[in-house]
Amino acid sequence: MSYYEHFVIPESDYDYNDTISGFGSGLGDFGAGFEEPCDRELLSPSVQRVFIPVVYGFIFTLGITGNGLVVFVLGCQRKARLSLTDRYRLHLCAADLLFVLALPFWAVDAALGDWRFGAVTCVGVHVIYTVNLYGSVLILAFISLDRYLAVVKATDTSTTHIRQRLAHRYVYAGAWLPAGLLAFPDMVFARTQEAGEGEMVCARLYPPENAPLWVSLFHLQTVLVGLVVPGLVLLVCYCVIVSRLTRGPLGGQRQKRRAVRTTVALVLCFFLCWLPYCIGITVDALLRLELIPRGCTLESGLGLWLAVSEPMAYAHCCLNPLLYAFLGVGFKSSARRALTLTRMSSLKILPRRRTGATTSTTTESESSSLHSS
Repeated sequence: MSYYEHFVIPESDYDYNDTISGFGSGLGDFGAGFEEPCDRELLSPSVQRVFIPVVYGFIFTLGITGNGLVVFVLGCQRKARLSLTDRYRLHLCAADLLFVLALPFWAVDAALGDWRFGAVTCVGVHVIYTVNLYGSVLILAFISLDRYLAVVKATDTSTTHIRQRLAHRYVYAGAWLPAGLLAFPDMVFARTQEAGEGEMVCARLYPPENAPLWVSLFHLQTVLVGLVVPGLVLLVCYCVIVSRLTRGPLGGQRQKRRAVRTTVALVLCFFLCWLPYCIGITVDALLRLELIPRGCTLESGLGLWLAVSEPMAYAHCCLNPLLYAFLGVGFKSSARRALTLTRMSSLKILPRRRTGATTSTTTESESSSLHSS
């Protein structure tokens, strides 16, 4: 199963648990009123049990590799050399790394069709997932604010002070704290429950009397916090940055063109990853609230749409290190120094162990020289 939610339908009404807001499990009992059976399963269960683990495994591998490399490179630098941008990169990588760590649990759950990790792990995985999902996108908003101040407000004497406060204090209150508060419903609703044939389900289980309302509210919360708020900040800040770069005397034309291309790539990647998924869960919320008419075609298409768009949204955590780290010239230089230092250490430290203090002094000198270059 993917990350979706369940709510219990009274057995007097239906003889099964209604699974909602996830691909591969339908969209609730919307088809009960149709004269003809409504087949919503465009992806068969056997395909889902292969498709979801493979996609999540791919995202997990890329996310661990890319974000882990960024943490390694920044960790090889002296703390005093970390710029404000580097601090945001560490926040972003921490959120993305913790987010992808939850994916193997969902992948195994999807492959087996049975949750085998216990009730405590179920709650923990939900909390980790939510905190770092929202934390990641809100940190992106802080990065765009920092870039706006660095480029557009560079001549303002108070800009440096504002940027430092954003990076050292406000990022916790504006990104991590809201993400933590938004994970509180996971502590309340996330739990395990036995489904049919002895299989265990790990999901948010809402009260049956108002379950569609709960799911719709959380869908709209995801759209608001995951797309609208950070998306508006990114769009406004980067549009102003592009406007400033294209008409302001900020260096050579080559550097300007590169900066504009990078900025456009950041905005396009964010919306291409998140917009399709948010459109899907918005339509799903409107269906549950009965604000749009139900139909087999719509439900079938929506199930397939979510099956494709949900992994696209999650894949943004793999693209973050490419966009926010490796596109930067400064980071690539730091990466070369870190890899060079690691190679030199592996080649020189072991053969020279018998030289005692001389080896230690030489290695420390080389490390200092590489970091200051």
